[in-house]
Amino acid sequence: MSQPVIGIDLGTTNSCVAVLEDGAPVVIPNRGGYRTTPSMVALADNGRRLVGHIAKRQAITNAENTVYAAKRLIGRKFDSPVVRSVIETAPYRVVEGPGGDVRIDLRGTAHSIPEISAFILAEMKVVAEEHLGCPVTKAVVTVPAYFNDGQRQATKDAGRIAGLDVIRIINEPTAAALAYGFGRDLERRVAVFDLGGGTFDISVLAIGGSVYEVIATSGDSYLGGEDFDRRVIDWLVAGFQEEHGIDLRADKMALQRLKDVAERARCELSGVKETEINLPFLTSGPDREALHLQRTLTRSVLEAMTADLIERTITICERTLAEAEIGREEIHDVVLVGGMTRMPKIQERVAAYFELEPCKGVHPEEVVAMGAAVQGAALAGEERHVLLLDVTPHSLGVMIMGGLCHRIVDQNTTLPTSRSHVFTTIKDNQKTVKVLVLQGESDRGDENELLGEFSLGGIRQAPKGEVEIEVTFSLSADGILSVTARDLETGREQSLTVSATSGLSEDEILRMIAAHQDGGLAGQEEADYARRQAVRRMLTEVGALFTKVDEAIGDSNHAREAMDRARDGCERGRTALEGGDAKALGEASDALERTLGMFRGVLARTGTV
Repeated sequence: MSQPVIGIDLGTTNSCVAVLEDGAPVVIPNRGGYRTTPSMVALADNGRRLVGHIAKRQAITNAENTVYAAKRLIGRKFDSPVVRSVIETAPYRVVEGPGGDVRIDLRGTAHSIPEISAFILAEMKVVAEEHLGCPVTKAVVTVPAYFNDGQRQATKDAGRIAGLDVIRIINEPTAAALAYGFGRDLERRVAVFDLGGGTFDISVLAIGGSVYEVIATSGDSYLGGEDFDRRVIDWLVAGFQEEHGIDLRADKMALQRLKDVAERARCELSGVKETEINLPFLTSGPDREALHLQRTLTRSVLEAMTADLIERTITICERTLAEAEIGREEIHDVVLVGGMTRMPKIQERVAAYFELEPCKGVHPEEVVAMGAAVQGAALAGEERHVLLLDVTPHSLGVMIMGGLCHRIVDQNTTLPTSRSHVFTTIKDNQKTVKVLVLQGESDRGDENELLGEFSLGGIRQAPKGEVEIEVTFSLSADGILSVTARDLETGREQSLTVSATSGLSEDEILRMIAAHQDGGLAGQEEADYARRQAVRRMLTEVGALFTKVDEAIGDSNHAREAMDRARDGCERGRTALEGGDAKALGEASDALERTLGMFRGVLARTGTV
């Protein structure tokens, strides 16, 4: 039996791994029983690397060394507006790499974004290997449809570092459509509305039996649940500042607590009309008195503060359908993908725009990994009845006179393809022609991404406009671009195969691969042992601090309620240690981390320690 090819959804907020078993895609739960794993990486004070749930549980008390939403930075340049936005809001330290790429400083060591992503992919690899009982080396990994070449290559590099051969990168909405139509013999035109933790995509596919043809795709690689959570955080910060005159943005521990509670509140409001946000001992006042945050957030307020974000997704849908000349009445099904699509207002707005009730038959946070598993099985020869015809998400062209971009391959062109255009010289007796290859939708060349450049020399000297140069763009099914320039009179030609770069050199990638092989990530058993040790340590620390905190907080009802919750958390921790349930242990660890964060904040702000 050949080695299985797994499918991995490397998400902004959570990641998921799946495999085809007995002819059907199956999501593989991790050791704790969770079907998705937080896309979080941390470095503990003892130098230990933490990934997934165990990283999330200590984020409040180790905010500066806990990385979340790294996917929003992958493949980007340090000087981009997106990176500046992250620098302003993230508790971890973002620095510039030697190639102008983005690095994250964890306890004095700068890690590249592909390396951070590799830690998560390696965790998914371990989860799959434990389930399958054999080594796993091949994977199909998904990316947002609107990712450019650099972002896709950075994702492939992350796979290499993690010990995976990423045999195909496919778009998340396309993967979702594969899972949606697999084994159903459909003849439908499907719109996939994919709003996840960090990105938004809209793709329209024609499904005909086992053939999946992407007709149009577009999106925004910086629009997702993180932005919705940021609105809630800003609302909480503004309310606290108005009440107490204190700006919480300068306190990294407080900000991490706010992020945690904002995400939970936003998720809760998908099922209830209002939720209570309660953060005791968040900071201290001018007289070192403990200050608490307690506010009620309603679904209507959340919808009002995020209305423009929701409308941005609809605007992109409108533009995508218009450019592809597809009428809304031509769409048979709408599939919602990504955790943010659980928000009732988003479901309502999508239904109103497409004039269709979204399909309920897929799990928004698992369907992408399942589709990747289907594609993996097809590439491995296990599933021979799946044909995927994808498109290029961005236009491709060359720089022409005046600094403009002339498109040769339009956005949403089906792959593989080959397109040509004939240009003429722009100067008398011109000896060479320089070809600058661009990717993007702007008519201005400098607003697009430069993929590569080369020169065609030895052309016939003649008055401008007489020499004709044919430029041909060829794109493979994998999206590999080759560009050729040919003098039509002499037949002389020059070509370039565009190799995307993640900003890492080959030597750096090899060093990172070696480091993972030497040290690697902790296996599940070791992680479970470490989690138990952490719970024991926290129980001891909380017990030692109880008396000090009890004396420091006074007798308010708010303080008493907080102490009662702390005692409940300790009891849950002791019960979890006695049992063998990893999920219960994780939940107890979460509660103890929150208690410790509160206790440390109280003692630091009252001058008790």
